[in-house]
Order: sequence, then structure tokens, then C-alpha cells
Amino acid sequence: MNISDAAKKTGLTSKAIRFYEEKGLVTAPIRSENGYRSYAPKQIEELTLLRQARQVGFNLEECQELVALFNNPQRHSADVKARTLEKAAEIGRHIEELTDMRQRLLALADSCPGDEGAFCPIIDNLSGCCKK
Repeated sequence: MNISDAAKKTGLTSKAIRFYEEKGLVTAPIRSENGYRSYAPKQIEELTLLRQARQVGFNLEECQELVALFNNPQRHSADVKARTLEKAAEIGRHIEELTDMRQRLLALADSCPGDEGAFCPIIDNLSGCCKK
């Protein structure tokens, strides 16, 4: 299967596939005499794993670990579960941080008259000046 077909099958772009190959995140495809890449089912599965892992928030380093686990017949599902729960906890912390940021922004917006005047409590608060 060529890179264009691999892209269609995995939902990735050809550019993303080349990037993942360059970073060593997937097993290198076989190259034909003319230099074209030829993807086997194993690479398609690795690329699909990468796409879906990225969609749920795993970074490149974590994806590399997941691909290594995918390729390890001696892996333990407990290791995969632990990494998944760690990622879920990390995302939970980010959600809390974003919720706090949103609340602060809404409080700032509530403090502002939003009229034609120059006085703006939002700017004053963010800049730390003119505390009244």
C-alpha cells in the first residue's frame, strides 16, 4: 500500500505519516526500488494507533511508548491501563485549570462597564495598575 492509500486508510495526511516516520514513531515501511514507501498492515495499525492516541491527548513521547507496547507481545495490559489513567488524570487537571481561567475571565468581564469610556477594569486588573 502506498502512502496515499495509507493516509486514506488511517485518516492521517501523507505529511503526518512522513513526520511520524521521521520521528521513529512507526516501523519504517519497505521501500521499493524507485524509493516509494510500501505500507504493510503492521504500519497501518501503528499509524491508526497514533492517530487515535493523539485524538485523546497523548503527546508524541507517550505515543511512542504506546506503539512500543503495541509491538511488544510480552506487554502487560496493566501498563497500558496505567498510562491511560495517568493521561485521564492529567486531562482532568487541565480541565480544572481551564475552568478556573474561564471563571476569572467571566468575573473580569462582569467588572467592566463595556461602554464607550476609557475606564476598563479588565485592563487595570490584568496590568496590575490602578487598583481601586
